This record gives sequence, structure tokens and C-alpha cells, in this order.
Amino acid sequence: MAAFLLGAVLLIVQPQIVPSRPAINSKAETSAQSVQRELLKKTSQKNDFKENIHSNGTCRQLPQTIIIGVRKGGTRALLEMLSLHPDIAAAESEVHFFDWEDHYRNGLQWYINQMPFSYPHQITVEKTPAYFTSPKVPERVYNMNQSMRLLLILRDPSERVLSDYTQVFYNHMQKHKPYPSIEQFLIKDGELNVDYKAINRSLYYIHMQNWLKYFPLDHIHIVDGDKLIKDPFPEIEKVERFLKLSPQINASNFYFNKTKGFYCLRDSGKERCLHESKGRAHPQVDTWLLEKLHEYFHEPNKKFFELVDRTFDWHSFVAS
Repeated sequence: MAAFLLGAVLLIVQPQIVPSRPAINSKAETSAQSVQRELLKKTSQKNDFKENIHSNGTCRQLPQTIIIGVRKGGTRALLEMLSLHPDIAAAESEVHFFDWEDHYRNGLQWYINQMPFSYPHQITVEKTPAYFTSPKVPERVYNMNQSMRLLLILRDPSERVLSDYTQVFYNHMQKHKPYPSIEQFLIKDGELNVDYKAINRSLYYIHMQNWLKYFPLDHIHIVDGDKLIKDPFPEIEKVERFLKLSPQINASNFYFNKTKGFYCLRDSGKERCLHESKGRAHPQVDTWLLEKLHEYFHEPNKKFFELVDRTFDWHSFVAS
């Protein structure tokens, strides 16, 4: 009888792999559990848990926080700044687990293997900017962990388009490959080319709607990327509070590098800056074309502000 009672108690207190989100319908719950079982099945088949445990007490674990985007919004700067905190363990590379089918099919153990070793009290963070604009990703993240804390860093949509183009342009230049001017992408038949992928990525409200189907707004912290560039400390303070971290990062961790033209980091007496590929000058764009961009994003921006109950100091077209 004692053995029976002990078994019953252990069964009752056994922890759940994925915490449940309140007010979720049974069909969605069943679907989530089904996906989770398949992923865990692949995890157990790999039989490499021992590789993820270190003798010093650290281990690899699934991330509790993901920087989901946006591309060219300042995700690398955010991750580097957040990594100043001793309770943060950050994956170095963009993992692309949830948006690349070849990676997702590998299962959760493969995902864990991409994470850094961390202590039990640390928060593991990964960033993949493409997650924000990938339609399948919100549900997949939700199926893994319904309590996930998400970080989203956004910039002025028009500036983000220019930065998006600039990155691809320099990638081609480094390979000695020609690349069309930005006007050739932005203009089609004399009008703004709204089919340009960089423009679609800046339609924040469309992508945010998809995430809000699975996560409540209080699980998604939006970092103002434009403010992070100009004055990083206040934005990082907000991230610390959102992640319920003790306030360890302070203003002395940041200094403005006049040569590079942006803030760099100071940690334990050592200084470091972002890679030289960050902060590149945007191409010169005619004023009328910039106004076209501002006009186009005016309504989408309003929808986004209403969706997140917050405004941002972005360029906005005002009819005369």
C-alpha cells in the first residue's frame, strides 16, 4: 500500500515539459502536444543527453527567451548588450530552428545542441531575426513553450528598408558581384514597388497579428531600435525588467565611439564594438522616394500602434 501511495504522489507532482497557457481550446492543446511528442521522440532517439551536461554543473538547455526580430532592427546589438548581464547565456549564431524545415525536422535535441552551456540560474537566449516574419514560427514556438518570453526590436520601417538593402548590397560587393541600385527595387512602373520583400518585412502589424494569435502581448517586449542606437542604457533597463533580471547592467557599460559613430560596450575593463558590417551608411535616396515610403507606411504604422497600444517616433506622412 505504501508503495502504491508513493507512486501516486510521484505521478501527481511530475512536472510538465511545457507549461500550459490559460484559455486555450482543446483542439489547439492536442495539436501542441502532438507536435511536442514528435519532437521529443526525435530527441530521445538521438540519445546524446550526456553531451549536454558538463562537469562544472552547466548544461545546454532550451532557450527561455528568443529575440524574434526584426531583420536589420538591431538584433545583434540587443543580444550583445543583453549578454553583459551575468545571468544571460546567449547562443552565438542565428539558429533558424523554427523557420528552416531541415533544421526543424531534426527535433528539439538538435536545437538544444545549438545552445551554449549555462548554469541553472541563467536564462538561455537565442536570436533569429527571420522568425518575426515567418508565418509558421509563432505556432512552433508556442508548441515548444507556451510561456516563452519574446524580444522584438523594431526601427522606423522606412529606415529598416534602406538598411535591409544596404546589407544585401555590401554582401554582393564583397563577392565582387554587381547589384542593382535601390531605386530599381523600390520603383516599378513609376510607382512604389510594394512587392519588394524589404517593404513587406517592415509591415509590422501583419506579422505581429500572427504572433498575437499564440502569445499575449505581455509576453512580447518591443525594444525601440532607434532609441537603442542613440541611448542604449534605458532600453536595456526595460529588457532587464521584462526578463525579471536583477539590475546588473549600468550606464558605464556603454561608451560612444566617435570613430565608429555608435555606442560600444565596456565589460570588466574590456571594450568591444559591433562588427564593422554594423552601422554602414545607407545609400542616398531622392527625397520624393523617401516621402513615398513614409506615405506608404503611414497607415500600417497606425495599425501597429493600435495593436500594441504604443506609439513610436517614426517618420509619418501627413497630407498637406
